[in-house]
Amino acid sequence: MVYDIVIKNGTVIDGTGEQRYTADIAISEGKIVKIDRQMKEKPLEIIDASDHIVCPGFIDIHSHSDMALPFGNRLESTIHQGITTTVIGNCGFSLAPVNEDRIDLIKKEFEIHSPPGESIDITWRTFAEYLDTIEHAKISSNIASLVGFGAIRIAGGPAYDDRPPTDSEKEMMRYYVTEAMEAGAFGMSTGLIYPPQVYATTGEIVALAEVVAEYKGLYFSHIRGEGETVLEAVKEVIEIVERSGCVGGQIAHHKVAGRHLWGLSKQTLHLIHEANKRGISVTCDQYPYDRGSTSLISLLPPWVHVGGVNELLCRLRSPEACEKIRAAMENTKSDWENIRVEAGWDNIFIASVKTEKWKDIEGLNLSEITKLKGYSDTYAALFELLLDENAEVTMTMKSMGDEDIERIMKSEYVMVGTDGGGVAPEGVLSHGKPHPRHYGTYPRILGRYVRKKGILTLENAIYKMSGFPAKRLGLTDRGNLQEGNWADIVIFNPETILDNATYLEPHQFPTGIPHVIVNGTIVVKEGIQGEELPGMVLRKSNSLH
Repeated sequence: MVYDIVIKNGTVIDGTGEQRYTADIAISEGKIVKIDRQMKEKPLEIIDASDHIVCPGFIDIHSHSDMALPFGNRLESTIHQGITTTVIGNCGFSLAPVNEDRIDLIKKEFEIHSPPGESIDITWRTFAEYLDTIEHAKISSNIASLVGFGAIRIAGGPAYDDRPPTDSEKEMMRYYVTEAMEAGAFGMSTGLIYPPQVYATTGEIVALAEVVAEYKGLYFSHIRGEGETVLEAVKEVIEIVERSGCVGGQIAHHKVAGRHLWGLSKQTLHLIHEANKRGISVTCDQYPYDRGSTSLISLLPPWVHVGGVNELLCRLRSPEACEKIRAAMENTKSDWENIRVEAGWDNIFIASVKTEKWKDIEGLNLSEITKLKGYSDTYAALFELLLDENAEVTMTMKSMGDEDIERIMKSEYVMVGTDGGGVAPEGVLSHGKPHPRHYGTYPRILGRYVRKKGILTLENAIYKMSGFPAKRLGLTDRGNLQEGNWADIVIFNPETILDNATYLEPHQFPTGIPHVIVNGTIVVKEGIQGEELPGMVLRKSNSLH
């Protein structure tokens, strides 16, 4: 037999958590067909992996590459860090389903995160049509999708009204979940600090999660609070999984936000451990940075968002409303996720803007911006910035402690996710100063937390990046290097792998990952990404066969 590719002389870490070994790996027709020592057969192509680790392609269980796909299908920043499968539709935001009568609301949500001057043409309505659109466009890596609770609430529920759904709305929302699950969604996600999802009760979410459970799907959640209310928020995830009957719950980018709360990860991880002991499967993902990132309007209290972004902008033009916003954001005992209190102005940095007026503030914190622009106080700067930018501003916020990061990273229930997406150093997706996790999550763990700090072993780290998320998603033919599996493979140098992206200079690829293979096709070769687009849209109904 003539193989398409043989990877020779590499040290294999197979994604199961077991010890490394030396072997050659043969690939044909997209799959791993043989793993053996010193193969004699002559392939069409040989990759010499001497002094390198050969491991499964990384599965990014928490991605927002759906924000990038309409503008570019190469996903450069993710593929260069070894990600071969990307889970989109996280934090309750997905680009489907779409209700024709409310399409402007979905577009406005999306525009906050889209490149300057770019708009999206939403040609699909159902979740199935959305997946078909991605598949037709072709992609560099595999895509698995969740349906977003926010999109469902907009399409069939109360949208941005702060009220429970009517009986007819509840049935329509359940219909949309059913359609998405039958189309191949792996589960449903929520983002419970974000409007309109912040207005939903636990019961409203359970009613939809019950549909997910019927399809043996997962419930993913950006929980209702990562600061003052983090313990109650973790308990809510456990309650939703238990009441709905979902096969499991996934806590997104688990963290403890706010210096005065550092150390609470001991208690959150204990809650998760106790839930698993009771038979309620709850896991987490994490990125290895002390800053988070989201849209700047997330600083504002929930009532400001009622009615959608246009209503929010109207309120920012009202002096009376602005005074109410100030008072709410100054309240240190808020019943909502008050990021200003958790982080403080000095630790809230602007990541991207779209106008020239504010271009010089990217990378600066809000205290610095207030002084630079000569405002009387930070609220005045914040309000004018949001109005000038039509609310389309993103931020990073420093609020996490190293001990919590490392404690969470070591937990048996935690896997790796970027909370980023496929941006690029050049072209339309190169704008702003996005969080460096877009480029550096996986190499940062392997270079800093494995090689330099010894927080994880290489085998355990790779299991958290491949075998563990594959198992969570039910992907039986990916995530491990074994004969018969799809050939999603990363080859990296364990002595040089490192992230290079920083908050001020984020658009930098990592060091030490020369080769990335997706479905048996070399996508990155000697550090250079080619034009190949071999990725597949994975559908839950197909992934188990």
